[in-house]
Amino acid sequence: MPPRLAGTVDYLLQPSSRWIRIPSGALLVVGGVLSFLPVLGIWMLPLGLALLAEDVPALRASRSKAFDWIERRKPHWLDRSDPKNDET
Repeated sequence: MPPRLAGTVDYLLQPSSRWIRIPSGALLVVGGVLSFLPVLGIWMLPLGLALLAEDVPALRASRSKAFDWIERRKPHWLDRSDPKNDET
């Protein structure tokens, strides 16, 4: 992960950042629902749900199941040594 992005993620995962995570997650979910608008996109929905899952126990279990599924079914997505992952 790029250093600037890693710093942001580390900051958001701190317990004291809860009051930033919850509104940000909610806004990203709303933006994902409104993805038919030109500026917003469907990518916002899973990102918002992942942010909210840090603070909402009901979403935490779903997030864990989704990540477990990705680890089992799509391990190449998480393989840093795979050069195909660098292409975007």
